[in-house]
Amino acid sequence: MSNTPQRPLGEKVANTNPAPWPSKEITLEGRHVTLEPISAVHAEALFPLIGGPSNASLWDYMPYDPFPASVSALHTDMVSKASSNDPVFYTILKHEGAEKVPVGWCSYLRIDAKNSVIEVGHLMFSAKLQRSVAATEAMYLMAKYAFEMGYRRYEWKCHSLNAPSRRAAARYGFVEEGTFRQALIDKHGRNRDTTWFSMLDSEWEGIKKAFESWLDDSNFDEEGKQKQKLEEFRA
Repeated sequence: MSNTPQRPLGEKVANTNPAPWPSKEITLEGRHVTLEPISAVHAEALFPLIGGPSNASLWDYMPYDPFPASVSALHTDMVSKASSNDPVFYTILKHEGAEKVPVGWCSYLRIDAKNSVIEVGHLMFSAKLQRSVAATEAMYLMAKYAFEMGYRRYEWKCHSLNAPSRRAAARYGFVEEGTFRQALIDKHGRNRDTTWFSMLDSEWEGIKKAFESWLDDSNFDEEGKQKQKLEEFRA
C-alpha cells in the first residue's frame, strides 16, 4: 500500500458533455437591439459608420487588415465573416422607432465546445452604438446565450493598451485574470500584450440579475439617463 499522500485533483465537473456550437441561424432579440447572423446585405448601411478613413480608429485593435476603403471591400469582408465557423459573427441592429438599423457586429470565437469555454470578441461598435443602452444589451444577450448553451467559462480578451475595452469588461462583470506579455506581433508589426478576463457559469445568475435591473426602464429618467450604474447593481 502506497504511503504517498493523495494530491489535490480539482472538483468533479457535474456535466462533462460538450457544449453546443453557437447557431448561425439564431436571432437574439432584446428591447433595444437585435443580434442576427451577419450578412453582407447590411454592408451599404454599415459602411458610413465603420468604413473609410474617417472611421479608421475603430480598426486599430482589430486583428485583421485596416479599415475597408469602399462598400465593396466591406461587402467582401462581411461575406467572409458569414462563412466563418469560428469566429461566429452576428450583426448588431439597433432599434430606432420601428426600424432596426445595423450599427456594428460581434462574435463568439476560440470556441472550445469540449471544455465548454467560449470567448466574445471582434467587437465592432460604431459611434452610434458606443456608450449606449443598446451596446450593453447586446453584451447581455451574448452572455445569456452562451450560458444557456451550457458553457462554463465565458472569456473576454483585449490589447492591454485598449483602455475602453478593459473598462467595458470590468463594467460587464468580467474578472481580470492577468496579462500575457508579448503575446502577439500585431498587424502593424508592434508588440501586443493581451489582458484576459473571464466570467463563470457560477457567477452568471448574479451578473444576469444586475444586467436586467440596469436595463429596466425604471433605471432611466425621462431624459434617458441612468439612475444607477451597472456595477452598483452587482454590488
